[in-house]
Order: sequence, then C-alpha cells, then structure tokens
Amino acid sequence: MSDELHYLSATEAIAHFRARELSPVELLKAIIDRTQKLEPHINAFTEEMFDEALAGARDAESRYRGQGPDPRPLEGIPVAAKEKHSIAGKSLTEGSLAGRGNIARENAPVIDRVLAAGGLIHARTTTPEFCVAAFTHSPLWGVTRNPWNLDYSPGGSSGGAGAALAAGTTTLATASDIGGSTRGPAGFTGTVGLKASYGRIAGVAPLSMDSYRGDGPMARTVDDAILLANVLIGPDPRDHSSLRPAITLPHEYPSVEGMRIALCLRLGDFPIEPDIEANTRALAQSLVDAGAIVEEIELPWTRDSMAAAVEVHFGTIMGASVAEVARVHGDLLADYTLDNVAITSKGAAEMSFLDGLRKETQMQRELAEAMAPFDALICPTSGTIAFPAGESLLDGLTVAGQHVNTTAEALLTLPFNVANRCPVLAVPSGHAHNGVPTGVQIVGHTYDEPTVFRIGKALEKIRPWAYTDQHQPRLDVVTPASS
Repeated sequence: MSDELHYLSATEAIAHFRARELSPVELLKAIIDRTQKLEPHINAFTEEMFDEALAGARDAESRYRGQGPDPRPLEGIPVAAKEKHSIAGKSLTEGSLAGRGNIARENAPVIDRVLAAGGLIHARTTTPEFCVAAFTHSPLWGVTRNPWNLDYSPGGSSGGAGAALAAGTTTLATASDIGGSTRGPAGFTGTVGLKASYGRIAGVAPLSMDSYRGDGPMARTVDDAILLANVLIGPDPRDHSSLRPAITLPHEYPSVEGMRIALCLRLGDFPIEPDIEANTRALAQSLVDAGAIVEEIELPWTRDSMAAAVEVHFGTIMGASVAEVARVHGDLLADYTLDNVAITSKGAAEMSFLDGLRKETQMQRELAEAMAPFDALICPTSGTIAFPAGESLLDGLTVAGQHVNTTAEALLTLPFNVANRCPVLAVPSGHAHNGVPTGVQIVGHTYDEPTVFRIGKALEKIRPWAYTDQHQPRLDVVTPASS
C-alpha cells in the first residue's frame, strides 16, 4: 500500500478496507491532513464537511468489521461534491454573490446516490459563477488554481473537482458537463471524467431537460470512474429524461486489438497547440502498437457554425436562466457571466430555436457518418495548453497562433454536447511544456459507454498516468506569489 494515502484509488482503498488493512477513518484523516496543507493554495473547496464525514467513516469502519449491515459500493470513500449538486439544508449559491442565502430544499439525484452507496461527502467544490465558464474563479469564492502549475486554471466549470483530485484532497468527485465542464478540467488536471449519454445519469429539473447537459463522475483512474459511474447511473422520478433501465458498466474489458478507431485532431478548424498534437499522436500510436487500427479523418465542422448552433441553444435554455438573474442582480455578477448573457441572448435573438436544431442535427449526422466505419473516435480535449488563473479572457485568446473569440473555441468539447447521446470519456495524454496535463476525448457511438471505457482502460494500461512519487504535482514549496 502506498504511503501517500491521499492518492490511493477508491478501488484500491475498498480492497484494503475489506482486507482490514486500512480503515475508512485513516483514509479520511489523510485526506483532511492533505486538505489543510494545500487548500489555502489551491482553493478547490467552497465548504468542508469533515465532522459529518468522520461520523460516516466510523460507521463504515464498523460495517467492514462485520458489526453492522454489509458495506455498500462506495462505503467509506471520500467524495467531493460539486457545489451546484444541491445538498438539503446546505447553501446553493453557484458561486454568485446573488445566490448568498439560498438554501437547498433537497438533495440532487447524484447526491442521493452517493450517500445511499456509502460515499462520504467531505467537501464541496468550486465552480465559476453559474457554471458558465471554461475556467474556475468567481466573485464569491475567488480563484481556483491548477495543482500542476499554480499560475493556471484547472479549467471549468468542474474546476474545483479536477483540482482536488489532482492535489489529493479527495478520492472521487461529482461533476457536470454542458459544454465540456467535466472533460475540460479532466484534461487540464490529468484526471478522468465521463460525459455520459444524455439521460444516463439523472439531473435536476428543469435544466435536466437540456440535452447538452449531464452530471457524471471524475476520478484519477478509469476503474474509479467506472465505480462512481455505476453508482450515479439510473433513473430518478424527478428527471423525466433519465433512462431506464440502469446499465452496469463492467470493470474488465477485452484488449483493443482489432478495434477500428478514428483519430480527428482538429474537428474541422479548431486550432491545437503543438504539444497537444504531439501527445495526441503519441497516444494514437500506442493504440496501434496494441493492435488497434487507427485512421486519421477530417470532419466538416467550423467554429463559426458550431457557435451559431450553440449560442441559440444556450440563449434559449441555460443562458435564459442566467439572464433572469442578470436582470435583477446584474451589478453583482462576474464580468464573464454578463458577457455570456450578452452572447447567448444575441444568439437567441438572431436565430430561431428551430434553425438552431437544423444546425445541430446536421452536425450530429456528419459525426455519425464519419464514425460509421469505426468503433470510436479520439480527439484532443483542448486546443490550448491552459487558461491563466483568474483571467476572464473576454477578448478571446491565441491558440497555436490563431485568435479565437471565446474560451469555448479553445476547447474541442462542445461538439459532443451537440452530439449529446454520444458518451465521451476524457483521459490524460501527457503534459505540455508548462507542466499542465493534456488530454484526449474518447467518443463512442450513441449510448455506447462500454466501448469508451474499453479504450480508456487499455490506454491506462499502455500509458500509465497513476499518481505516484514520480508523477504528481510538486507542491512541497508554494511561492507566495502563486498563493
């Protein structure tokens, strides 16, 4: 067993619990110690719930000793919950000064499932305001930093979740994704995140009816992502879009030998930095070495056509909900939130929702046709190697020598929110020259989660990214300028 309990995987921890080689209390105390050391520098948590979690850990310890009911699937495992995943009786601010005083009346479905499975919710994680940005800083919680390089953001909107996993201040985390909010942070923090097929994991109404969005797991290993996904997957009467029956993902899969996998570097005209291209190509070659057939393809998408489709979509649903707040509390909102409202409102005013659907369904068909000869598609998660911490980038940014208008155009994630029934698993691909991790997306055919996990498991075996003494953020010395 590793001396660094804070980087122990959930599946390993459960094995040690069952063998009575480790106590859930010991693991949680190691996580708490790590949090107290690093959280002032990372700022991944909005709230710490250590007393409640320790009480749960003691109960879990009794279960593993045979002194109570049988252990449940997540028994004794620390789980950090994204703040937007409501917990009854706790604050629900979504990072906004306008939300101070809001108290949740009930648990979100994913929270109910984590607790029912024996998970210990020990902390809640930061997001940008209303989860509208691809980075994580907010007027209410300040700046969240990437443990791999504190000058950069861990991405967003599940940035606190990714940062906590990379720092070793949690074992598992809940996340959500409406434009890359799980996959972006996974890519920037060297962790694993799943955007499940729409409806696979129940959400919170009315925004659960937005087909772009979905809640899901984040973890440091593919096995841990499967573990948490199996807990989260399933219908809930509060979400009419949730699928039944629930599926159970296996932990063991055949090799990738003989699989046909498409490689698409730019998804049309998305620019990508040289480090990202090199890491993605090296990862694809490792699949070839393992016996897969990898063929590079092109897609006819453009950033402009994607922006037109998604802006009317966001302006009609999620953006409209944020605009309601802006009309009353605009003076309290972040600059990037007001910018998002302006862009999405303009999109909804200039194009009908029906015209937006025409563009979306065209993209969906183009993807399905391109993927038809293949088992899955692989592409980078991001075109940029990172966003500077604390910057809103309202004027856009430069990626591989090209100006892009928004941070959304610096990521390659949004097309698969448009193609919302396709599951996407984000896994690490290496590191950029600034030390920040890079990642790829494994895109499956509609509702085909097992295939993306099959490839993810193979990649983790071929190109291990486990957090070890040799491979982890170097946070022993934190400079005051970065804290």
